[in-house]
Amino acid sequence: MLLPGLGQWVRGYPTQAIWIFGTGVFLGIGTWQLSIIGGSGAGFFFGLLIILPWWCLQAYAAYIPSPKGQWETLKLIWERGHDIRYLGGLFLITAVTDLYIILVNPEYALTVFCSKPGGPLGVLAKAQSPILHVAIGYGFLRLQRWSLFVYLAYASFGLLNSMANYACLGFGRIRMVFFFSLLAFSAYVIWRRKCFSPPNPSALASSSL
Repeated sequence: MLLPGLGQWVRGYPTQAIWIFGTGVFLGIGTWQLSIIGGSGAGFFFGLLIILPWWCLQAYAAYIPSPKGQWETLKLIWERGHDIRYLGGLFLITAVTDLYIILVNPEYALTVFCSKPGGPLGVLAKAQSPILHVAIGYGFLRLQRWSLFVYLAYASFGLLNSMANYACLGFGRIRMVFFFSLLAFSAYVIWRRKCFSPPNPSALASSSL
């Protein structure tokens, strides 16, 4: 449901609906205040990191045959690896945004280990991002084990590239945010690595909500 709590309310779970709606209001106010303090970028990052997954959580809970509380729904999502699938969806979204940036800014050159390659190498350097994001996103959505190794290789390259650029170009806010976000993201994926080899993949794929 687009409106948090509406699905639970329509299905006859008013207590859950009120709790979810109240949580949404609280998060919305927090995002607004954060945007005032840290700028629109900080608010957008908080929304992408906290509000969007929470919205997906409550929407998923609304369609469960017997709606549970948010905590029980979170445990169900954890058991079925839906958090990894959510990350896969984010990868597909970033693939589209990366491709859009490349197409509307053809003169943009990606910094790779302190240099900005041009010509065919420059095109290849920029194209690898959306291509790998699509591959990783698809693999995460399907909980394919190969996508874990593709992601780890991609993350390793990103971390090494960030450290090299930091050494050559010095401090940069975007560069540091990317670096620490990638560290945290990678730590989470490694922590959840068992999702990529479920004991019974066919049963997991065919399981109902």
